[in-house]
Amino acid sequence: MDTSEHFASRVLSWYDRHGRKNLPWQTDTTPYRVWVSEIMLQQTQVKTVIPYFERFMAAFPAVQNLGEAGQDQVLHLWTGLGYYARARNLHRAAQQVCSEFGGTFPETVEGLMELPGIGRSTAGAIVSIALQRRAVILDGNVKRVLARHRAVEGWPGRTAVHKRLWQIADDHTPSERSADYTQAMMDLGATLCTRAAPACELCPLGSDCQALASGTQRDHPGKKPRKTLPVKQTRFLMVSAADGAVLLEKRPANGIWGGLWCFPQLREADEAAGWCLDRWGVEPQAIDVWEDFRHTFSHYHLDIRPVHVRLGTVPLAVMEEQDQLWYNSRQPAEIGLAAPVAALLAHLAP
Repeated sequence: MDTSEHFASRVLSWYDRHGRKNLPWQTDTTPYRVWVSEIMLQQTQVKTVIPYFERFMAAFPAVQNLGEAGQDQVLHLWTGLGYYARARNLHRAAQQVCSEFGGTFPETVEGLMELPGIGRSTAGAIVSIALQRRAVILDGNVKRVLARHRAVEGWPGRTAVHKRLWQIADDHTPSERSADYTQAMMDLGATLCTRAAPACELCPLGSDCQALASGTQRDHPGKKPRKTLPVKQTRFLMVSAADGAVLLEKRPANGIWGGLWCFPQLREADEAAGWCLDRWGVEPQAIDVWEDFRHTFSHYHLDIRPVHVRLGTVPLAVMEEQDQLWYNSRQPAEIGLAAPVAALLAHLAP
């Protein structure tokens, strides 16, 4: 038995005894279900994804249902899961599968990668798990397992390191039981070869893991070079009417919180009264400035100062705007909300 076969056989033997086999997306493993789960699992833990996946499948049991849905409905079901570009790409890809492929997913890695939001590893998982064909994956969990096992130096975001890990992943992926092997490698990274506290004594690959032998598990994979995140500021204008309804505006399709519903934003808190007068000719009954809080994106911090403005009446002009609505927490609209907006709405709810 060569080294690659020995590697795969140990991983599969461990999976047969200890692998996860009852996750919601492990039943009826169609390309559609595998695809949705893989997109949701990007940068998100399994326990967080499970309820989202189940609600999503209940609303959109087939790719045709997702393709026909409105973006607000899709983003509503994604609210709280974060990285909303995933949801927008999921929606666009579903529409493309329906319009160009008659509702049937491409059956090759290359074909799948032509769809929005599907990279090489996600495409490999769909082909391997759903179509039962040999395909290679390299998600975050697999990168960690392989980087430790072979003591690969450097941050996987660097081209040379990334290329080497793909080659190692390809070398070890077996021709038989590819679906089980794919799931096993993801499970191994998620449950044993974890980032902070790897359970090396339980790992089937411990006997020849180079990082374990040298005691450098925490050094692999290499860390992304640190850089100080810039800080930006904004003011959220939370305009509420006498009945408790709160004004929201739809964000542009692209950019931060693209397609989601948010509060209007101001440069300064003291612009709130003038904003209402200029927009509607209405004088606020009261204005309260709340304590600042920070929301962090991958590339900057956003310090948010909520400004609560209470009106006596609902300006009729708002009802004529398609990109504005009065959100009533007693009968909430099915729309996508940015996470800090959802949290503030909960505080405003009567």
